[in-house]
Amino acid sequence: MSIPASKPKLPVAVEKPTPYTFDLGYLMAEDPNSITLDAAALEQSLASVARDGAQSLINQLLTVCAPHSTKDGVLLSLPAPSTRLPREKPVPQARPPTKWERFAAKKGITPKTREQRRNLTYDEATGEWTRKWGYKGANKKGEDEWLVEVDPEAEARRKDGTSVRADGRRERKERVRRNDRKMRKNARDAAEDAKLKK
Repeated sequence: MSIPASKPKLPVAVEKPTPYTFDLGYLMAEDPNSITLDAAALEQSLASVARDGAQSLINQLLTVCAPHSTKDGVLLSLPAPSTRLPREKPVPQARPPTKWERFAAKKGITPKTREQRRNLTYDEATGEWTRKWGYKGANKKGEDEWLVEVDPEAEARRKDGTSVRADGRRERKERVRRNDRKMRKNARDAAEDAKLKK
């Protein structure tokens, strides 16, 4: 049985006519020298160029960065990157404030807290936590009562096909539609303001 021949050790120091430039924050080594590749052994010549770049980067890391020895190996603290990388897309434009946002800033109105946004409220009558809106929400209270008080004057002015029981639901639906209309109008106004600013 023959012992396989070991590969010759390559030098640790990489000598180039023009030295590499490094950006250790991105672990990048830039070789300004021209590359000559052997067409017959293309893979081997590419591997040689890649090995030289990796070896020079490792040398630079070990000389510039302060290594910390741990039981798992050597840790290096990299400096901040200095090369500016191009963006794929342009920086997004700041969205113009809506009519409500302008009004809230003028009046000093702040957004609701997480507790205020919760969809639960304590019902004193039942002693339980109930939803503020949605399925069996507190905003629908009174819509499913079995007995409803009727005002004779309002009943005389009522349109045909409407009932007292549906008034609360109708008012709630109308508020939702009105808020949707206002939201769409604010979006249109913001888009028109953005066009005028361009």
